[in-house]
Amino acid sequence: MTTRLACLGDSLTRAQFSVDYLALLERRRPPGDVRPVRFGVNGDFAYNLLQRLDAVVADPPDAITVLIGTNDARASLAGFPIEQAMKRKKLPERPSADWFQQCLGAVVARLRAETDATISLLSLPVLGQQLDGAAAHASSSYSRMIAEVAATNRVPCLPLHERQTEELCEASPPPVPYREVTPAAAIGVLAQHAVLHRSLDTISRRRGLLLTTDHVHQNSRGASLIAEVIDAGLPVRSA
Repeated sequence: MTTRLACLGDSLTRAQFSVDYLALLERRRPPGDVRPVRFGVNGDFAYNLLQRLDAVVADPPDAITVLIGTNDARASLAGFPIEQAMKRKKLPERPSADWFQQCLGAVVARLRAETDATISLLSLPVLGQQLDGAAAHASSSYSRMIAEVAATNRVPCLPLHERQTEELCEASPPPVPYREVTPAAAIGVLAQHAVLHRSLDTISRRRGLLLTTDHVHQNSRGASLIAEVIDAGLPVRSA
């Protein structure tokens, strides 16, 4: 029996700037075993995701994964263009840790109330690859908040941040300093990919990055870890 899976998130789920973890997830399973449906919007904060749940509950899936918070975590870092992001994403207030938790809790509450789906939250991918840096600390802090929301709402929290941290520790990649991703930088990655025909993995290697193309968006190694933790957390369905 096919599991209908709704994948909710931001640009990591939209997969314009990242390797597509939904496609990698399908490849991990027998043909037809899982049918993932994409609900990812570039630049979304948890607040934005909360505003667009109608499409999910209108045709409830069997399972739901929620991978949101990377932009909320980035907004806590020095150098993040908060004012521009608030205007672009129509945020009614300045991003904060408390507001993130409130919005994520409201996402889970609505999904639980209006679907019978198995709901799983994912902790965040590691920001950057310096585990002692401010960016990685921010993704770790927000991942702990996600775990708290999951525990409060009695839903699983899939350990993506922990898995990526493990991968970085084992590989010990070069300590490339974190740089905030600007719209121009993101477009530059797309240009290299589309015009110069460089794979996202090639872009990563040229920059000395292990899991990402730009400290945020995932290459195939980073995306495969997202697929791995979702695969391990999917409910087993009987035929």
